[in-house]
Amino acid sequence: NINIGWPGKVHDTRVFRNSGLFRWLQEDIYFPEHKITVGDVEMPIVILGDPAYPLMPWLMKPYTGALDSEKELFNYRLSKCRMVVECAFGRLKGRWRSLLTRSDLS
Repeated sequence: NINIGWPGKVHDTRVFRNSGLFRWLQEDIYFPEHKITVGDVEMPIVILGDPAYPLMPWLMKPYTGALDSEKELFNYRLSKCRMVVECAFGRLKGRWRSLLTRSDLS
């Protein structure tokens, strides 16, 4: 899902809240009742977000405020997962670098 209709200075969360993907997720159209099994635990499919994103049943974000050791460990593991995703996007951007410049083709 790609949304390119916003100016560059608009925050990611605002773009996301106004996207078709957000609407589909809100309406249970995108992940309707899909679950995955990790070990012996059944889990819903979720999107990973940073603290600026809203907490939703389908959006996992880190805890904020005063944290105990369990919440700090959760935040650390969530951060590691988000880093994998960000590296993947970095590789995609590197692979498709030609899309960053204007293409003067007839």
